[in-house]
This record gives sequence, C-alpha cells and structure tokens, in this order.
Amino acid sequence: MNVFYNPKGVGDVLIIPIEEGDRYEYSYETYGDIVRIIGEGGKVLGYNIFNATKNFDIEQTGAIKLTEDFLSKIQELFYKNDVKDELNFDLSPKFVVGYVEEKQPHENADKLNVCKVDVGNEVLQIVCGAPNVDAGQKVVVAKVGATMPSGLRIKPSELRGVPSNGMICSQKELGLPNAPEEKGIYVLDDSYQVGEEFTF
Repeated sequence: MNVFYNPKGVGDVLIIPIEEGDRYEYSYETYGDIVRIIGEGGKVLGYNIFNATKNFDIEQTGAIKLTEDFLSKIQELFYKNDVKDELNFDLSPKFVVGYVEEKQPHENADKLNVCKVDVGNEVLQIVCGAPNVDAGQKVVVAKVGATMPSGLRIKPSELRGVPSNGMICSQKELGLPNAPEEKGIYVLDDSYQVGEEFTF
C-alpha cells in the first residue's frame, strides 16, 4: 500500500487513500492536523494529514510505500488527536512475480484467456487479454488492492462472466521506461523468484 506526499503540488500534506468514491459526494471531519474523508453511507475514503513534516520524517515524495513502522507512527498520531480508527491495512506486497501454470481460452470471448497464476502463497485466477500470455511464463502480477501508476485500483472483477482476481501486467502498465508500444505482458526471465515482490 502506498501513501502520497507531493509538497510542491499539494503542500505539506500526507494523503492516505483507502477507497474510491464519488469525488463530489463526500464530507469530512477534522481532528487537529488529521482530516477524515467520508463517502456515501459513512464509508471512510481516506485521510489527509496536514503539517506532515511536523509529524513525520518524510524523505521521499510521490508514492511512498507504507511500512509497519510508518503505519505505527501514523496510528500514534491518530491516538494523540482522538481519532479512534484502527488502521488495519494489508501491507503485503501488491506487485509480485507470478508463474502462469495454466492458460485456457475464455468460453465467452475469443481474445481473452483464463490463467491460473501461482504468486507464491496462493494460485490466482486471472483473465488476461494479452496476445503473448502463455503457460510456463514468469510474469508481474498486480494483486487485488494494488494501485497502478495510472491510478487504477485493482479489484476483484468478472470479465464476460468469469471471475478475475488481479492483473498480469505489461511494461507500459507498470510505467517502465522504454516500454514497447506493442501490446503484451511483461515476461520475466528465470532469475526472478515466484512470490517475491516486484519493485519498479
């Protein structure tokens, strides 16, 4: 999970996104430097922490990987400001190396395939439309909960009636430099280990 800090564009504000919501339908509650953003039905969409560098040592800008240590410091600030919310975020890696165990044609779509992908601790079913996907490949998988460089949040979905849990990524989707223009997933070499975090 990433938090975001852009002092030039936004100011000294740490942004903690949790859920997507209607950008025009929300309310907010303020507790000192902490603003809780609330969407439809009382769902918490995220938090903004103002005067971020007064509260934390922040050396990076842009997307910052949330660690257990950083999360505990945020939770401590919440307690100091009487924010009772428990921040039980899943901090496990969301971009990992996967191994395509099986590829079957989608029963309702000629250009889609249904893949079984081993990501180390589980096997995911992922519907993929890339022309070059095949069994036996090591690939980059964006797991459910991942946020792509484009801002797209990966959620469980159903493509033409078939459940899909994650996305097999192309270099372009990962925002890698010099990504090829042709459509196709990023096939990794054998030096990568199945289940390890893919950093980019």
